[in-house]
Amino acid sequence: MTTITVSGIRTICSNPDSLFRYFGWPSVTRLPDGGLAMVASGFRLGHICPFGKGVICYSRDEGESWTLPAVLFDTPLDDRDCGIAELGGGKVLVTSFNNSVQAQRNWNGRPGDPRSPALRALSESYLAAVEEAGGAEEKYLGSTCRLSRDGGVTFGPVFRVPVSSPHGPCATKDGSVLYVGRYHSSDDSHEPGRATIACYRLSSENPEEEAPEKLGSVPVISPDLLMCEPHAAELPDGRLLVHIRVQGTHEGRSFFTVYQSESADGGHSFSAPVPLLPEQGGSPPHLLLHSSGILISSYGHRQPPYGVRVMLSRDLGRTWETGLPLYGDGRSADLGYPCTVELRDHSLLTVYYENLGRESVIRAILWKLG
Repeated sequence: MTTITVSGIRTICSNPDSLFRYFGWPSVTRLPDGGLAMVASGFRLGHICPFGKGVICYSRDEGESWTLPAVLFDTPLDDRDCGIAELGGGKVLVTSFNNSVQAQRNWNGRPGDPRSPALRALSESYLAAVEEAGGAEEKYLGSTCRLSRDGGVTFGPVFRVPVSSPHGPCATKDGSVLYVGRYHSSDDSHEPGRATIACYRLSSENPEEEAPEKLGSVPVISPDLLMCEPHAAELPDGRLLVHIRVQGTHEGRSFFTVYQSESADGGHSFSAPVPLLPEQGGSPPHLLLHSSGILISSYGHRQPPYGVRVMLSRDLGRTWETGLPLYGDGRSADLGYPCTVELRDHSLLTVYYENLGRESVIRAILWKLG
C-alpha cells in the first residue's frame, strides 16, 4: 500500500467580492523556463454562464505563490474547461471550448439553477445581444485553442480543432502532438451514444493553419453509456494510454467512473475500454508519469465524502491501486477536475476546483508519495 502525505492546500484563484466569482475546471503544467502555469475558466456567474473567460496564472516558486489570473480566452461565448500542454521548442498550447447560444439558454433558469432571477435575466439579455450581433458561433463554437511560441508569455489568435478534453492534448517523444478528445456537439448533448472519442494529430509547427489529421477512435462501450472527457499520456514503452470519464444510470441514479483504453500504434487503433473504478468511483481523470516510474491518475470524487483522489500504477497501467484520497472535505459534488504536475523535489501539486457555496475557487494540493 502506497503512503500519500499531503503537506498543504492553497487557493490560486478567488474573486469573492464580485458577482463573477465562479472559477472551475483547471489544468497545470511546467513551462519551458521552469515555471508553472495554471489555466482555468473563471469570472463566471456559475457553472453555466455566458460570461466565462479562460484565464492563466503563473508560479515561479514551485506553487508557493501565484500571479493574479490574466485573461486568455474571452470570446462572445462561454469559454469553459481549460487545458494546457507544453509541446517542446518553446511552444505551449492552451485549450478551451464553447457551447452554443441555445445550449446556454437551455441551462439558464432550469430547475436547480442557483442564480437569482435578475442574474438569469442578465444572462438572457447578453445571449440575445450575442445572437443579434451574429457570427460568434461560426467563429468560436466548439473546441478552441491558442498557441504560444515564446514559452507561454504571449499567445496567438484563437483557432479551432475537432475534439476537446478538459486537460488538452499530449506531446509524444517523436515530436507529435496527439489530441484524444470528444467530438463537440452543438447542443452540448450528454445523451449516451452521442459522443465519440477520437485521436487527432495536430501540426507540431503550425497547428493554427494546418488541418489536424484524424488517426483513430476509441471503441464505444455501450449505446447506454456516455464516454467523454478523456486524457491521454504516452508511456516509455510507446503505448498511448487513455483514461475516460464514463457515466450512465443504474437503479435510478447517475454514476461516474473511469475506464481505460490504450493504443500500441500511435493512436491509429485503440483497445476496448475497461473499467478501473466502481460505478460511483469518480471522474474525470488526468494522467501523469512520475519520475519514479509510478503512473498517476487524478480524479474527482463526486459522492460523499466529496473530494479529490488518485490511483497509482507501478506497471505502466496494467494494474492499479485505486481510491487514494488527497482531499475529502468538499461541501458538494460541484468540485474536482484535478490535474497534477511533478515539482523539482519530486513532490506533486494537484490543482482542482471547489464550489464553497458563496464562491467557487481554484486550489492546489501539495503532496508526495511515500
